[in-house]
Amino acid sequence: MERLSFASLGLKPDTLSAIERKGFEEPTPIQALTIPRLLTDGPDLIARARTGTGKTAAFGLPLVERLSTPTGKVGALVLVPTRELALQVAGEIVSLRSGERPRIAPVYGGASMGEQLRRLAAGVDIVVGTPGRVLDHLARGSLDLSALRFLVLDEADEMLDMGFIEDIEAIMEACGPERRVVLFSATMPAGIVQVARRRLGKYELVEDESKAVATELAEQVWLEVREGDKLEALCRIIDAEEEFFGIVFTATRVDAERVAKALEERGYESDALHGEITQDRRERILSRFRERRISVLVATDVAARGIDVERITHVINWTLPHDPEAYVHRVGRTGRAGNAGTAITFVTPEEYRKLFRFKHAAGSGFKKGAVPAIAEVIGAKRERLKARVLARTETPELWLELADELLARLSPREALAAALFESFGSELDPARYREIQESSVDAAGTVRLFVGAGKRDGATPRRLAEMVKRLAGLPDRLVGGIEVYENFSFLTVPFEAAERVIAAARRQGGLPPVRLATPRASGERGRAGAGRPGLRKPRNAKSGEPGKRSGTRD
Repeated sequence: MERLSFASLGLKPDTLSAIERKGFEEPTPIQALTIPRLLTDGPDLIARARTGTGKTAAFGLPLVERLSTPTGKVGALVLVPTRELALQVAGEIVSLRSGERPRIAPVYGGASMGEQLRRLAAGVDIVVGTPGRVLDHLARGSLDLSALRFLVLDEADEMLDMGFIEDIEAIMEACGPERRVVLFSATMPAGIVQVARRRLGKYELVEDESKAVATELAEQVWLEVREGDKLEALCRIIDAEEEFFGIVFTATRVDAERVAKALEERGYESDALHGEITQDRRERILSRFRERRISVLVATDVAARGIDVERITHVINWTLPHDPEAYVHRVGRTGRAGNAGTAITFVTPEEYRKLFRFKHAAGSGFKKGAVPAIAEVIGAKRERLKARVLARTETPELWLELADELLARLSPREALAAALFESFGSELDPARYREIQESSVDAAGTVRLFVGAGKRDGATPRRLAEMVKRLAGLPDRLVGGIEVYENFSFLTVPFEAAERVIAAARRQGGLPPVRLATPRASGERGRAGAGRPGLRKPRNAKSGEPGKRSGTRD
């Protein structure tokens, strides 16, 4: 099969030279879909593609070609959700030019209005801006969109989430009637569809259906971790790595601040990034992160949009995102440009059922892992310490003299051990870490289930195995570890079948409650929800009469 080239998309020689200078070898799927369409007149366009697939060049290259001849009017407006992304997109479009045209100006809040006014007054062809600042310029009369040819909405789903929908519609009202809307979105929520129906004319939908970059270059692991153990698990993961440089994704601003503060208190270089920090602080944080003065950036999804940082080693999902597409979007931050990366997702027992929704998006590489053991973490740190000592080939005379003084009183072994303990004793102290509760899903890919029926309900290992076989179609050999107690039972099934068993038990009447087992010992005492296993009806605990449930609920 012949490889697709940029030349085959219809781009001019000057543009192809600019592409060659940037080192692009062949177009990405979304570029192949959009560039030919935007080089010619046509309907509005909705393009669905994730971050990291070359979206900016997908619309930037056609804009550069079609707006290279000045008209004295703004020919294209690119709307983006954040200041960071405005600067990034503007810079990327500039790098795609072969000359001085088209002229490009970024406009965004938190920066000098005077400088932006001067650039707009001097004449620009493409404006890249955030919705709020674009509206400010429209109100001042410093931005005229009456002759606009292209309106590009980049990261449309994030602008929707950030509450920019009214601003976007107001900007659309200010555009001339001939404008062509090009909408890029990583996901396609209902709000985007509604905007298309209300504001777009006839439009075409194209979609990058290629496999997610995350499934190709990033190792993907999920860990079952209880909410109270997440910080401990994260610290062990960081300390077990030779070099950790990553983003921790949280669901809320409050979580981002809390996690970043907790990491700082434990001695890690960390900071939080979310939608409510000032632009100046955001820039300072990102600058420190790029320079690796911060090794752990704790961020919300919205705040992380537009961050383009190379060689991120890890993405940690502190919580499962709201949908599988958001998961792919997050994981795509690592494993880029041919570099390997690791994506780790924390899953609480309560989120276990939600986990099944992400398996398809993550692909076959999405595997169960285990939090590094304390001994493993300490061992890794010892090896790094040893390597640092052995790598020091030159030592200042002052320290050699001190070594001689110590050796006059201690044996070489005692002196070295004392020096290491004095310098690194706290680092290698196992007491820095605390124990983590055992997971109910084991590393072999099976899960322990609780069944609300026991001996008093007529449950036996055979009858429970038959019930599970009927519910999930499992052969007997895959149902194991059955323990039957007076009021409840436990059994083990494959991870992939657990959801089917739980859901089927809920749908069918006359069956006992089935749920994930807690990590406590199977022989726990107490009434754990006497059930109705379809084996025989339970008896009332006091009267012994059949057909009545006790007052205990599962």
